[in-house]
Amino acid sequence: MNATPDLTNSAPFALVSRLPDVGTTIFTVMSALAAQHGAVNLGQGFPDFDCDPRVIDAVAHAMRAGHNQYPPMAGVPALREAIAGKIARMHEHRYDPDTEITVTAGATQALLTAILATVHPGDEVVVLEPTYDSYLPSIELAGGKPVFVTLEAPEYSSPFDRLAAAITPRTRLIVVNTPHNPTGTVWHADDMRKLEAIVRDTNALIVSDEVYEHMVYDGAPHESVARYPGLAERSFVVSSFGKTFHVTGWKVGYVAAPAALTAEFRKVHQFNVFTVNTPMQVGLADYLKDPAPYLDLPAFYQRKRDFFRDGLQSSRFKLLPCEGTYFQCVDYSAISDLPEAEFSTWLTREIGVAAIPVSAFYHEPHESGIVRFCFAKREETLATALERLARL
Repeated sequence: MNATPDLTNSAPFALVSRLPDVGTTIFTVMSALAAQHGAVNLGQGFPDFDCDPRVIDAVAHAMRAGHNQYPPMAGVPALREAIAGKIARMHEHRYDPDTEITVTAGATQALLTAILATVHPGDEVVVLEPTYDSYLPSIELAGGKPVFVTLEAPEYSSPFDRLAAAITPRTRLIVVNTPHNPTGTVWHADDMRKLEAIVRDTNALIVSDEVYEHMVYDGAPHESVARYPGLAERSFVVSSFGKTFHVTGWKVGYVAAPAALTAEFRKVHQFNVFTVNTPMQVGLADYLKDPAPYLDLPAFYQRKRDFFRDGLQSSRFKLLPCEGTYFQCVDYSAISDLPEAEFSTWLTREIGVAAIPVSAFYHEPHESGIVRFCFAKREETLATALERLARL
């Protein structure tokens, strides 16, 4: 009989991190600081109000109706059909729900899966920064090499000449994000045509992060890559029901892509999540029969944007344009010369309002004197924050 080995004095296992530069995110840090000081948290990027009771009822009905076992790996057929129909109506491009639509566990999983499915070690991935914080770790996990193109301050316009110059024969992927987090900028038709021209004679694929697609303001349409044939044929389009229907905790999103790209996407998808919870999918399919909730969303959030911007007019913050998303960036250079992270900490502790430093969205130190507020909040929450910010 073999004796049980004594491991009490064994040396610790040596583990080399796959993400050695990743620590606690600025979002976690600022939210904890806001809670500690009783600050209004305009750093967190999700609503503090409830969703439509009808979507909860639809999910509850799905549960009671027995939709509680595994759905198909690619997603409930009715939901994929609803997604394909919505895209066709809005962007005049019809994806096949069987072979070109995949339901995902939120947009972050969709982004990671698209990158893992396409990027091989040594491949280059072009990223526009400031950039959402999940892109770089996903590229690193795939063994890719990020190539950074910095948006042009102070308006954060896209430098298409430098974007074109960044593309080489080693470029496997370009990651675009419109409406853009954190800056609130939006790509327009001319921008999409420029991108279409840039990639026309390349082998580059595109991941288009469009999770804020229904938050575009002042009557402007959302320009999806799906609308442009030269882009749609090489793109993964990523969106989020969590953002659209105020249910970020449900973690349900989707990817639309041509059949060949979808086939590769699903190879990875089936092994990192396999599939997404059934009753949410069935409920969302039913809820999507009425387009009003997402068609009315731009006006809903524009009212919040305008209320927040109007309230800041009397402060010393300089308001940057906000064409989309539910984020408002402000220049605080007339108030303080502190670095962005230090200013955000001071603002939380002394003024009682939490923000996110835009410097957190760059891969290297980058100071612009700009912070980001989230206005996806109840009016009373925004009013309290504005009252405190008025001291500035």
